[in-house]
Amino acid sequence: MTLFSRGRLTKFYCLIGLISTCLFSNVLMAAAALPNFADLVEQNAPSIVEISTIQIQEPRVFRGEDIDELLRQGKPIPDNGEQQLPQARERGAVGSGFIVSNDGYIITNHHVVAQATEIRVTLNDRRVFTAEVIGMDEPSDIALLKIQGEALPFVKFGDSDQLRVGDWVLAIGSPFGLEFSASAGIVSAKGRSMPGRSTYNYMAFIQTDVAINQGNSGGPLFNLQGDVVGINSQILSSAGGSNGISFSIPSNVADNVIEQLKATGVVARGLLGVRIRQVDHALAQIFELDRPTGAFIDDVISGSPAEQAGIANEDIVLEFNGRPILYSTDLPFYVGQYKPDTRADIVVWREGERHNLSVVLGSSPTNVEPKITPQVAPLSRNPLGFRVSSLGAENQSSGVRISELNPGPGMKAGLLVGDFIVSLNRQEINSTDDFANIASSLPRDGFVPIRIRREGQGGTTKTLDMSE
Repeated sequence: MTLFSRGRLTKFYCLIGLISTCLFSNVLMAAAALPNFADLVEQNAPSIVEISTIQIQEPRVFRGEDIDELLRQGKPIPDNGEQQLPQARERGAVGSGFIVSNDGYIITNHHVVAQATEIRVTLNDRRVFTAEVIGMDEPSDIALLKIQGEALPFVKFGDSDQLRVGDWVLAIGSPFGLEFSASAGIVSAKGRSMPGRSTYNYMAFIQTDVAINQGNSGGPLFNLQGDVVGINSQILSSAGGSNGISFSIPSNVADNVIEQLKATGVVARGLLGVRIRQVDHALAQIFELDRPTGAFIDDVISGSPAEQAGIANEDIVLEFNGRPILYSTDLPFYVGQYKPDTRADIVVWREGERHNLSVVLGSSPTNVEPKITPQVAPLSRNPLGFRVSSLGAENQSSGVRISELNPGPGMKAGLLVGDFIVSLNRQEINSTDDFANIASSLPRDGFVPIRIRREGQGGTTKTLDMSE
């Protein structure tokens, strides 16, 4: 006697098959619902750039307060209590950016290019340009650059206000120098502020769980339509890597900043003149609000536009120019979107009632001329950045030896002290006189080949960038 009859066994297998088919169909439907970013990346990658910068570090003097740091680094403590680095040094940094017009305007972060003496832009097709700084704005962490080019690929801004928490987004950039890398995730929150960034916090970030790392700064954040809805700017991390919490500048904020930078090189923001804090549950009860909302006025600055408009201490700002203030951070963010001398309508909560006021905005203390570091030549002892010496009679090889290496084309090409130079600009070198004669006739820009031997190995060709 069997457990199942033949008919029941057939029905059992049919049921198992039906369940399997349903499960497989559900998996396929779920997979079909997930976005495929391949087309988006392919269409927009040509507009993404890698930005590399050179910063000159001036000679530094270590004084008594730096003794602990000297000990930590294992450096000797000088008898006179001071130690100065022998010369200024170059330091490189890498970030991301994107082209926003066919004539070469590029967006990146302020912190990527601040203090840079030289900015290089590498396109997806591996062309390299030297960029000019049009303007920088520290409060928004945005910089506008320009390269000389025509018919360049570019991306367009979308409406960041239309983003919803849970929407898919994609980032393209150069994390840790791994150029043109794509990563995807969702919008985790909107309207985030970063405490301590500035006394005047004019930013409300888009928070995402997209993998953003060092080098992604300044790169674009795309929506599924391929529009830029944010500029990747900050991460929240305990170890410097991605923890799934990243912050992007909303495109609507960036668009306003970029237009001002393009027109004048600076950004002008309005000022209300108040000190505010969050409305919590206790304040909402005390001031008879049905729920915590708005920006609580802790103090009205004497003589400020707020005082002239009739705003008082312990008012709660509920609206600014028609926009609801849900959190205290919303108020400086919205104020910062308007220029000085703009008239704005404000709704405040006072004594259990709504009051309509009008204010003419003042000028924010951040409205100052940006300090753009002038372009300077690399610190080098000669145009190539290195000196050579003869090999000596005991060495039967041809060429000359690099005896001193300083910042310049040679260092950037990867040359090392002790390398043998056997040809320069495709001309053979047998002596220091040969080297001097050839070096004196090199072009002032473009690329020059140099062939070297290192530590007894065979020859290899490096490239000197003479525009350095």
